[in-house]
Amino acid sequence: MTLDEFNAAPERALADHLRACCDVPRWVAAVSGGRPYSETETLLDTADRAARDLTPAEVDRALAAHPRIGERARGDDASAAWSRREQAGVDRDTVTVAALAEGNRAYEERFGRVFLICATGRSGAQILAELRARLRNDPATEAAVVASELRKIALLRLARLVGADTATANHAAQAGQAAGADPVAGADGVADADQAAGAAATR
Repeated sequence: MTLDEFNAAPERALADHLRACCDVPRWVAAVSGGRPYSETETLLDTADRAARDLTPAEVDRALAAHPRIGERARGDDASAAWSRREQAGVDRDTVTVAALAEGNRAYEERFGRVFLICATGRSGAQILAELRARLRNDPATEAAVVASELRKIALLRLARLVGADTATANHAAQAGQAAGADPVAGADGVADADQAAGAAATR
């Protein structure tokens, strides 16, 4: 989809695409309602601002659209397709799979939600290290990290939706990071946006 096609798309059809980026009605309405966009950067800036305004309940709603890290998303909808692409590079060896499963369980027991990370460009080992580091966070700090990771995922997906090049997609994710810096070292590492490595861990 080009930016011109994005601007001209029927509202209902566009909403389906936007929900696959971030399944929060208020965010979808803000991004759709900002049309027409003269350039991709303006679109991504609007999306970034709207994502930074999400409530805890809206973050929880969006998390439900993501599979756990290390699990393959099921279904043929756009959100599942994004997740499969993003998780394509996660190591599938038995040691990594078992360690991620154990880490997911520990995280969910501690925080009551699934572990979410913008994992594009990260190896399974890097994701596992981040998971273990974030287990040391207090609930308020971790909630801020989750919101930031969700924002980065949404911006990367939106950039790809409109056919943005790697540099623009990376800039979108880094802009989301800068606007609400994660309190955890290393949580901002977003590599080549076209590299299908790692995944958004969620639900």
